[in-house]
Amino acid sequence: MAATFFDVVWLYPIKGILYFILHPYLFPLFKARLLPIFLLSAFIYANLFIWAYLPQVAFLAIFHGPGAWLNATFLVLGEGAAIVALLFEAFFVDETLVDTFDAVLIDQGLADLVTQGRLLDPTASNSVQMLGKPTTSAIYAPFSLRQIVEFVVVLPLNFIPIVGVPIFLVLTGYRAGPFHHWRYFKLLGFSKKERQEYIRHRQLKYTWFGVVTLTLQLVPVLSMFFLLTSAAGSALWVAKMEKARRSRDNATISASEPYRDNAA
Repeated sequence: MAATFFDVVWLYPIKGILYFILHPYLFPLFKARLLPIFLLSAFIYANLFIWAYLPQVAFLAIFHGPGAWLNATFLVLGEGAAIVALLFEAFFVDETLVDTFDAVLIDQGLADLVTQGRLLDPTASNSVQMLGKPTTSAIYAPFSLRQIVEFVVVLPLNFIPIVGVPIFLVLTGYRAGPFHHWRYFKLLGFSKKERQEYIRHRQLKYTWFGVVTLTLQLVPVLSMFFLLTSAAGSALWVAKMEKARRSRDNATISASEPYRDNAA
């Protein structure tokens, strides 16, 4: 029972945090971005809370009463996350996310999968140093203006008392969850139809994964750190699914092999 609980999909973003912290050779991937990430996030959230928070509390108080403080907090955090994503994630962090994702896959014994998209140095001392130049387009998740627009459009759901915030998180997680495996689909060489079919059979799992990763990214200043750790968690989930897929394929091949009597 305990093993089943700790293997649920929504825990993988949390596992990614622990994995990142417990593997120091991953730190350089974050260190290079640390100062600009911190300064940009701090500047954006500070200005939002100084200039936009109290007016939104006052407006929401008309409908929510005392609950306006909580809903306004989530609303401002969501606005901050959207701005940071638009200004920073798509243009500066994606390469780092790919490196994090690929390094974790190598650690999980899936270097052969990673070689479908980049060169590797087998003599390197750790998975990060093994990472060579990409041989194909290396994108963790494609920049989606549509996703940003949808995020902004559903932000007003936070105006709804009590249930507004959960609805906002679920709807956004539904759209965002599958993007965390875009790199995996590319490494497998999936067509658009294959990708959509794969996601359709796992949509609920992707939604919960997206909800948790989004919630982590709403944490001021640390949102970019949690974006990197979510990439690690995404890779851990991929490793489990890919190993299961290979086991099924091997079992199918073994079952289809004809019997041979090799007796001397």
